[in-house]
This record gives sequence, C-alpha cells and structure tokens, in this order.
Amino acid sequence: MATAVLWLSRNLVSRNTGVVSRNIVLKPSNTTTLNQCRNAVSTANGGVQPKPDKISFGLIRMTAVVIPFLYVGTLISKNFAALLEEHDIFVPEDDDDDD
Repeated sequence: MATAVLWLSRNLVSRNTGVVSRNIVLKPSNTTTLNQCRNAVSTANGGVQPKPDKISFGLIRMTAVVIPFLYVGTLISKNFAALLEEHDIFVPEDDDDDD
C-alpha cells in the first residue's frame, strides 16, 4: 500500500513539470518541455527593448474618477446612518455643553 502511494505521488509530480501556468492541469508525461519566452523585455536576439511611452494620468482624469466615487460613498453612508437611526440601532447623543 505504501509503495502504491509513493508511486502515485511520484507519478503526479513528474506530470506537473511541464508548462508553468495559472491553470493547474495534469499533463501527460510524454509532452515536450516548452521554454518560456518573454518578448516584453528583450528581443529575439537578446537585445533590451527601449522603454515604453509613458502615458500621463493627468489631474482631470484623476478628478473624473475620484469625485463621482466620493459622492456615491457619501450617499451610501448617509443613507445607512439614517437607517441605523430610524431603527434605533445607533442614535447619536445630544451633548449639552451648558456648564
């Protein structure tokens, strides 16, 4: 029994040595091993490619994204606070500072 478990674990480990990917799929052991190739950094003959063009994010684009989401967040929190007050779950105390 122990040799069967050992053989099965070795067989499974040897099958997973194929291509490294996000999806873990058992590959048959008769597949050829592929070399990883990264075209984003270097060319086919080994030269380093130039830096990509930098796209400026810009203040207008940032404002166009931040302002609507801040507004939606404040609306959600205001409505949730009103709901909590309505059901007497959280009611802020009135502080009288007439000392």
